[in-house]
Amino acid sequence: MKKHNFYAGPSILNDGVIKEAAKAVENFAGTGLSLLEVSHRGKEFVAVMDETVALFKELLDIPETHEVVFLGGGASLQFYMGALNFLKTKAAYLDTGTWASNAIKQAKYVGEVVVVGSSKEDNYSYIPEYSVPSDVDYFHYTSNNTIYGTEIKKDPIVNVPLICDMSSDIFSRPVDVSKYDLIYGGAQKNLAPAGVTFAIVRKDKLEQVDRPLPTMLNYKTHVDKGSMFNTPPVFPVFVALQTLKWYKSLGGIPAMQKMNEEKAAVLYDAIDSSKIFRGTAREQDRSLMNICFVMKDEYKELEKPFLDLATERGMMGIKGHRSVGGFRASTYNALPIESVRALVDVMKEFEKNM
Repeated sequence: MKKHNFYAGPSILNDGVIKEAAKAVENFAGTGLSLLEVSHRGKEFVAVMDETVALFKELLDIPETHEVVFLGGGASLQFYMGALNFLKTKAAYLDTGTWASNAIKQAKYVGEVVVVGSSKEDNYSYIPEYSVPSDVDYFHYTSNNTIYGTEIKKDPIVNVPLICDMSSDIFSRPVDVSKYDLIYGGAQKNLAPAGVTFAIVRKDKLEQVDRPLPTMLNYKTHVDKGSMFNTPPVFPVFVALQTLKWYKSLGGIPAMQKMNEEKAAVLYDAIDSSKIFRGTAREQDRSLMNICFVMKDEYKELEKPFLDLATERGMMGIKGHRSVGGFRASTYNALPIESVRALVDVMKEFEKNM
């Protein structure tokens, strides 16, 4: 039976990407060695790193003012590292979920943080209104909230530089990178397996703070060394390259956006037309990447039977996060629309036979 991977992360990768990675694990670039054991300084892997950076820039139309680096530590390290490198006196943050809240906590170790909006009191079910003061160094936001199923789908219009955690919707839609001092994210949703973090940094804003920066937490260290200051996560970078090649073959970011909108429409339509299911996020703020829904109050007792049936039919990873409950279908770039339709079929079957 086919399995349908709705896990929120680490999450689905394209089948062709996995096959290329498997080949490289056995014999990388004709070396007769596994990708897992070659030197990151060897010409074969240096070529991989260079191509990955170049394709990353091409697909996102990244201007010459910015550089792409690959790091360790996940987005959680970036919460602190970003503030350390860009927060001089005061920064504005938008609180839209668990990871945004964690970013706020880490930035407070560095400088003054102004929380310009929060939807915490309503369990982060919507994107709050906000106003960004003009005297801050930057405005930080989390574009997609994986736990709560909300998303900011357009670059904010503000008069200060932007910093964004795009862990779970990078490459799903166009982004005007020129507006940002920093875009970062863990790769384990739309790019690669866990173990590598990407950062897109504006080069002329580096080393502008007064504080001393530890070598490993200074973006310029990694820009100057081409992500090779220390041993990079070789395998995830290779898989990222295969994913980027796949994106390009499909038509790039506009094609991915169209596919994601189509997938989300199929599932949201099924939720909205159901008599037993309801969405948890405000309609205009609904994520295209993480679709959260629950049973209506009068049908709460049916959540476990539905989850059991869905799991039996090959729907993997649809149990909702404990903060929201119910169900969460993560519809990242690599998830085919056939999987979404299969989930909708199970939902309709369950409702019909309840």
